Amino acid sequence: MKQTRPITITGGRLVTPAGVREGALRMVDGRIAALGDVTAEDGDEIVDARGGLVTPGLVDLGVFAIDKPAFHFGGITRAALMPDQSPALDLPSRVSYIAKSGKPDLWVHPLAAATRGLEGREIAEIALMREAGARGVATGRSWIADSGAMLRLLQYAAMLDMTVVTHAEDAALVGSAVATAGEYATRRGLPSAPAEAEAIAIARDLALAEMAGARLHFRQVTTAAGLDLVRRAKAQGQAVTAGVTPAHFMLSDLATVDFRTFARLSPPLRSEADRQAVRQAIADGTIDVISSGHDPRGPEDKRLPFADAEPGMAGAETLLAMVLSLVLDDVIDLGRAFELVAGKPAQLLDVEAGRLEAGLEADVAIVDPDRPWVIQSAKMAATAGNTPFDGQPTQGRVTALWKGGVAIGG
Repeated sequence: MKQTRPITITGGRLVTPAGVREGALRMVDGRIAALGDVTAEDGDEIVDARGGLVTPGLVDLGVFAIDKPAFHFGGITRAALMPDQSPALDLPSRVSYIAKSGKPDLWVHPLAAATRGLEGREIAEIALMREAGARGVATGRSWIADSGAMLRLLQYAAMLDMTVVTHAEDAALVGSAVATAGEYATRRGLPSAPAEAEAIAIARDLALAEMAGARLHFRQVTTAAGLDLVRRAKAQGQAVTAGVTPAHFMLSDLATVDFRTFARLSPPLRSEADRQAVRQAIADGTIDVISSGHDPRGPEDKRLPFADAEPGMAGAETLLAMVLSLVLDDVIDLGRAFELVAGKPAQLLDVEAGRLEAGLEADVAIVDPDRPWVIQSAKMAATAGNTPFDGQPTQGRVTALWKGGVAIGG
């Protein structure tokens, strides 16, 4: 499926890293040909954005399932799939299959399993998986407890010039915990772990990455202490980036008070002070990426006692609206918002997308930032609607979407 006719989008506001500006955008042969003071040429299909935002398609870094209808609803044109699949993405053949699976209307970028079976011991064949299409290496939902194994992984990845995506929670401290230690967990008798488990994991991984000269991306940093460590490492010039999902800047552990398992997440929801620290880290640039963490879970996984439910949330459809709420709250501006959900993830994956720039792939969306809607888990396009934002009024919707210059369903 290739673009057969040039398309010029007029009447929109172009969202670029330099800011928002009036102008048009022209797509030719699957690429952005020009933007700004652009006029349509004879034979072009003309699309009127009607004052909406013209933005890059979202690049979702670190999802656990591929849900095309949900991704298209949310304006996601590329997704980096975590290796926690069945079976794990620890062989080149599996990586190759996933790399081809979403085309042509969604590009899936597999992240190679760091260790065989994601068991944290024997390093997987990362070089062969890179050749098969892996765009990074990931430890999956768990932390590699063996420091020797983690150092070897980081050295190997550095030699291959691949980013290591890691989960930041000390496994021995977390154990079978389902909540963050504190007042709410204690009152409800939930197995809990100290918030410090995150900072301890981050401190060790930063030290090992510096020894190895490796690029490290913490998929979720959710505590003030963890963010301070990342902030300090960045100031010292270390090649480290950090991400988070909307749940941790929108919700605190107060959301667990009624035992709603849609709020059972990994890492668990944190204190209000940590939530505010995450918002500050988004504002000051400590956090580089906001991803959906898309992990749809059906009733068999969620309709259970809180301590027995599986963690995860269906986040693809709500990602854009939650990030746009940060713009409404004056935490960030629109240019920074799309850098968090498109530009920086694309850079980390080394793909030619994520920004409105001539020559890049024409993954483009039109967004109505003011369009109101109510999040309803029962009506979500995802295979399961386990969202902690169920019933929440919000605004911001994708009204048109192109992948490589070809229109796809919204």
